[in-house]
Amino acid sequence: MSAGANLSVTDMRRAARHPVDFPVIVEHYSHGDVNLHVCNLSAHGFMVDDAHELSRGDRVIIRLPVVGRIEAYVIWTRENRAGFQFERIIRLDDFISIVDALQPNPRLRRKR
Repeated sequence: MSAGANLSVTDMRRAARHPVDFPVIVEHYSHGDVNLHVCNLSAHGFMVDDAHELSRGDRVIIRLPVVGRIEAYVIWTRENRAGFQFERIIRLDDFISIVDALQPNPRLRRKR
């Protein structure tokens, strides 16, 4: 039996991503509290553009509006960016509420 994250990156990358500007402090299991900037978000995960001390497989806990604390895993890193996969998919109605809270400008929201 294996332990740890199931880092599957099937075709979830095609999920609609929504641009956001969300500075957040995440809980990292070995680095403690880490300041990150979330620049886009989907129901499956998010991307940050300032991932200096993160590497593939790292686990963090992020606090999002509506759903609260949720665990995420680093799936990829490139230069200063990193992509995260949530431990579970966020329900559509909750995700829409999160996007509305993080991106109040209706021009930047994708059409639904």
